[in-house]
Amino acid sequence: MPRASGIESRRAALRVLDQVRQGKPLDSALERGISQLPDADRRLAHELAAGVLRQRTLLDQQLAPLVPRGWTSVSPRLQDVLRLGAYQLTNLQRVPSHAAVDTSVALAKVVGGARAGGFVNAVLRRLGRLEAPAPAPAGDIAGLAQQYSHPVWLVRRWVEAFGFLETEQLLEWNNTRPRLVLQPARTELSELMDQLTASGVPAEMAPFGAGILTDRRRPAELPGYPEGAFIVQDPAQAWLAHYAEFPPNSTIYDACAAPGGKSIALGRSARMIIAADVNRIRARRLAENVARAGSGREQVVVADARQPPLRQMAAVLLDAPCLATGTFARHPDARWRVTPEALTSLQGLQSQLLDALASLIESDGLLVYSTCSLEPEENQIQVDRFLDRHPEFRRDPPIGTPSALLSDRGDLLIVPQRHGIDGAYAARLRRAA
Repeated sequence: MPRASGIESRRAALRVLDQVRQGKPLDSALERGISQLPDADRRLAHELAAGVLRQRTLLDQQLAPLVPRGWTSVSPRLQDVLRLGAYQLTNLQRVPSHAAVDTSVALAKVVGGARAGGFVNAVLRRLGRLEAPAPAPAGDIAGLAQQYSHPVWLVRRWVEAFGFLETEQLLEWNNTRPRLVLQPARTELSELMDQLTASGVPAEMAPFGAGILTDRRRPAELPGYPEGAFIVQDPAQAWLAHYAEFPPNSTIYDACAAPGGKSIALGRSARMIIAADVNRIRARRLAENVARAGSGREQVVVADARQPPLRQMAAVLLDAPCLATGTFARHPDARWRVTPEALTSLQGLQSQLLDALASLIESDGLLVYSTCSLEPEENQIQVDRFLDRHPEFRRDPPIGTPSALLSDRGDLLIVPQRHGIDGAYAARLRRAA
């Protein structure tokens, strides 16, 4: 069978979606699935896979009425073929309609033979003649969730927390493709900006002065990467290192450190960072990152934060496992893995981690708790309950964080629709002297 022009990028996107459906994070699936493609094909494959994940519900809404036997009668892989074709037809004006249909038909034949190819051809040619669905009416939570392809239960929570208008702004943010943000590691921010500008790389300051924005997509090809001049990290996570405000020359235990961005940031002024992770694979990645861009003061260990292998310390960071609802723009696959049950389970784990690490903090020491979640049960409610159990601790907000990024209790509280960066939360807790 002759190979349709552009089929390799679509085939790679389908492989990525296969892996995501099997539970692999999008970042890992992309690293494995598209790294060997030429630049143009790699960019298209990335956009197709991420775009389908961001708009899956809306694409299904458009496709389902065109399937005579019902959407659930279509195999998962063939559903993804149809979604890839539909995404090109409805979102990528630069892709001619005939190319979107022809490559999808060719891909369907690989998946299910000639009959599958004919089926995909018929569905997509009918789709091309449909008008885009109308926006959800104000107050229609289910319609809003469908329009922006998010779980209804989560959208309902956000409407209760933020109101309908702000929730729609958050959903719009989540469906955009964020730019790359660079944080200085072995150089200063101004020097990094000068280096990028001198190399002809478009760059500008990120919101709140936390890093440098660029439209480039491959950090390993940017100047300074081999020398460890920078790390890739959203401004929200960069602000955590500022918010923690650990005393200079401290020894810090970063209890859940992978992939290492915060350890590297804290290591710029610390005496030592003990960077730990319970997962050996994640710890290996952590070690690779600090070897490339760290200060040399980061010491990587494999350890469970529920059983910290240390004596009492004055400075501990717990960037806890969480639902990560503040990072859906960068991780569009994550929205399809979150569940109410997972939220409940994570709250229990966070509580265990906090209690275990509380015993590690010496008098007048600091425990900084953080997440990349927007859910209050993982954030301020979790901290309030910790303080009820441990009256020897109190909130101790830092001085240098902008008030726009703080809650009324002095916690770091960043939400994408208000601040234009990923969501994040942190509380700075001091043990009584």
